[in-house]
Amino acid sequence: MAIFGIGANFDNQDVSDIFISCSFIGIGWGIESAPDLHEFIKSLKVGDIIYIKSFSPTYSNLKIKGIGLISNSEILNEETSDGNLTIGRNVLWCCKEKFELQKPNGKNNVRNNSIYEEFDPKVQTIILEKILNSNK
Repeated sequence: MAIFGIGANFDNQDVSDIFISCSFIGIGWGIESAPDLHEFIKSLKVGDIIYIKSFSPTYSNLKIKGIGLISNSEILNEETSDGNLTIGRNVLWCCKEKFELQKPNGKNNVRNNSIYEEFDPKVQTIILEKILNSNK
């Protein structure tokens, strides 16, 4: 199990509400323009934790828009996502609360990426706490 952050900005449109209401995550780029991201989405495992993030280098905080778990091994495509994704995965959303975290310190500057594995211990702890407290 690992923790991943994923963006939800498709052509300057925030699609995080679509991700949550349709119980999935993914990307909108085709395989020709983003073969690496397609492989990344395929590599996610059932039980991996994923959070929707928004981050701008000019804004100091990391915005979290939802936290969930990869719920099965199905790989979604344009047909199975009603045209919302070129590739994606099903997610069971555990925490739909929107909140902000202070910009993490460190040198692994990946937060502008579309998707990345989260290694910051403070962010990991907060994500896990939100999941564990979501059923209380």
